[in-house]
Amino acid sequence: MTAQASSIYDFEALSIDGKPAHLSTQRGKVLLIVNTASACGFTPQFAGLEELAKDYAERGLVVIGFPCNQFGAQDAGSNEEIASFCQKNYGVSFPMMAKVDVNGDDAHPLWKWLTKQAPGLLGSTSVKWNFTKFLIGRAGQPIKRYAPTDKPESLRADIEQALAA
Repeated sequence: MTAQASSIYDFEALSIDGKPAHLSTQRGKVLLIVNTASACGFTPQFAGLEELAKDYAERGLVVIGFPCNQFGAQDAGSNEEIASFCQKNYGVSFPMMAKVDVNGDDAHPLWKWLTKQAPGLLGSTSVKWNFTKFLIGRAGQPIKRYAPTDKPESLRADIEQALAA
């Protein structure tokens, strides 16, 4: 599917509760796709991501978290444990997907596509660490890739611009 995909709407994943989640159901919305982890120095970004999700939901922003255990084994729990942690500690209400790989041969097809469409520093197609973020426009195309160190609140101007487009 990766090679033929023309937009993010060509992908599906499993929600954190194991149900199919077709990204085509988000057509016309602005998406912020994030690889997350529960035991990372950047984990407090969940609070900022939740704030973005709530502040811009009515205007069409959807934040989607993809737990990943590929960086320092910082999300070793089960999907159920991750969901509980995110809700209990950060009040996460935005959609969370089942744990995925974002790099390597077993990377989820969406992440293979995202990293090719929006390469990182020096053209890198790999994700360097937890909380790498991708802003997707209403047409389903990546607008910008953000580093793990980019705090959610620093994305507001780009989100506003994407929502206005």
